[in-house]
Amino acid sequence: MKRILITGAAGFLGSHLCDKFIEKGFHVIAMDNLITGDLKNIEHLFPLENFEFHHHDVSKFVHIAGNLDYILHFASPASPIDYLKIPIQTLKVGSLGTHNLLGLAKEKDARLLIASTSEVYGDPLVHPQTEEYYGNVNPIGPRGVYDEAKRFQEAITMAYHTFHGVDTRIVRIFNTYGPRMRLNDGRVIPAFIGQALRGEDLTVFGDGSQTRSFCYVDDQVEGIYRLLMSGYHLPVNIGNPNEISISEFAEEIISLTGTTQKVIYKELPVDDPMQRQPDITKAKNLLDWEPKVGREEGLKITYEYFKSLDENTLYKQAHKSFEKYMK
Repeated sequence: MKRILITGAAGFLGSHLCDKFIEKGFHVIAMDNLITGDLKNIEHLFPLENFEFHHHDVSKFVHIAGNLDYILHFASPASPIDYLKIPIQTLKVGSLGTHNLLGLAKEKDARLLIASTSEVYGDPLVHPQTEEYYGNVNPIGPRGVYDEAKRFQEAITMAYHTFHGVDTRIVRIFNTYGPRMRLNDGRVIPAFIGQALRGEDLTVFGDGSQTRSFCYVDDQVEGIYRLLMSGYHLPVNIGNPNEISISEFAEEIISLTGTTQKVIYKELPVDDPMQRQPDITKAKNLLDWEPKVGREEGLKITYEYFKSLDENTLYKQAHKSFEKYMK
């Protein structure tokens, strides 16, 4: 049985990846420090013999007993509300955490895939974004702690690949959504759905002309799996190229939820990117991958998931781990 370590395993994407690799017959070693993750996302896996959980911060030395075939490094705050509250931890998990896992991969002769992001492109001057585009990033702006952590993560991964021969993969993840997102994590879809569920007007920042491209989580996980199993070591965009403006998307959410809220407009945050659309030519050609789930279908599933949750309880659970960092 192949053994895989998944960091950030109790988070949104990490937990779905745990499900995927359990389904594929792997022994899954899940690791998370639970700053932003939630054990509820993976508790259904605890009874399984081929699943184990380690409560650990990968910014500190990582030890795994026995052999290891694969590592997925998904430990990182991934939403603005997270990385703006814990900027140092965000930088450390992208730098020290990645360094520790590259060392582990070298020791175990394991293949390592790192979760990079479309944020490495910053506020792009090229549209749609190809993997060859270097980006337009403000390293000292409020988003710099996340953007530069991911850019450094890619750089050190390539260095280990080039100079130590570590078998590496880099996925650049574009906006992804689905069940297990936190309702109040600051990202567009849970923010809009949360406001709709509470009967609040939907808040659009700026004039709403900025665009995003939303990929359903099942498609994202399949793309990541195919990249891990491929022979390609350079970055690959995984996302849905179906682009939509934020204003149009707000109207879609209002239509989906059947509510009568208005859309209100507030000042655009500093360095908020105006365009997001992946060029997925590489994923199509190299991985024979493209998204299958349309936005209408994916949003219905996601909305039903959020409707089933106790919003007040979820909010408390999502933010309790920040208390020690905010003192």
